[in-house]
Amino acid sequence: MKNLPAQLGIQSYCFRGFKTLGEVLPRLKACGVSTVELSGVHGDFRTDADAMIAQCRAAGVRIASIGVSRFDGNLADWRKLGEFMRKAGASVIAVDFDPGAGSEIWRAAERFADEFDLRLAIHNHGGRHWLGSAQMLAQVFASTSPRIGLCLDTAWALDAHENPVAMAEKFADRLYGVHLKDFVFDRAGRPSDVVIGEGNLDLPRMLALLEANEHTASVVIEYEGDIADPGPALTRCVQQVTRR
Repeated sequence: MKNLPAQLGIQSYCFRGFKTLGEVLPRLKACGVSTVELSGVHGDFRTDADAMIAQCRAAGVRIASIGVSRFDGNLADWRKLGEFMRKAGASVIAVDFDPGAGSEIWRAAERFADEFDLRLAIHNHGGRHWLGSAQMLAQVFASTSPRIGLCLDTAWALDAHENPVAMAEKFADRLYGVHLKDFVFDRAGRPSDVVIGEGNLDLPRMLALLEANEHTASVVIEYEGDIADPGPALTRCVQQVTRR
C-alpha cells in the first residue's frame, strides 16, 4: 500500500458507543484520519446506502471497506451490498463464513465478487474461530479464486497463537484488508485491547510489510477499549503509524 499513513483508517465499530454515523465521523477525523471501514452498527448497507455514503462524503471521509459481514450465499440480498460498494467506490468487504462452508458457498461468493469487481476478505476472529488459523486459511485459499482473501486482524491472530507478521508474509498476495489491533493477555489468556505497538504486535515489521504490499487496499485501526471515549487511545494508535 503506497503512502500508508495517508490511507490509514479506523473501523467505525471502535465508536460503537455512538449510535449514529453523524456522531462518529467528526470523532474519527479528530483522531487524525479521513478513511473509514464502516461497521453495520452504524447503518444498514442494504437500505441506508445513499444516506451513509452522502454523510461520509459531506464529512470528507473516504470509505475504504465495510464489514464484518457474514456471507450466507443469498445473492439477491448480497447484491444490495454490492450496489453499496459500487456507489461508495470501495473494493473490500471483510467477511465471515459459517463453519464448514461447502463448495457451493465459495462458488457463490466468487460469482458475487466477480459481478461487482470486489475482494472478499476473511476476518480471522481468534483462536476459537474456525478460520482463525493460518493452516485453515491456507486450505480455503487453495480451493478458491483470488476474489477470496484475508482481512488480517493482528490481535485476533495473536489470540490464536499465530504470528500476525508471518501471516502477512504467508498470505501476501491475498492480504486485501488489515485490522491493526493489539492485545495483551492475563495469566488466564484473556485478551485486553491496548494502543497498537504497546502490546504483543511487532508494529514496525507489520507496517513495513503493508507498505510493500500492492494487494492491500484497506488498513484500519481497531481498538475496542474505552467504549464511552475511545478517541484518545485511537489518536495514539494513529500516531504510532503516522509519526515514524
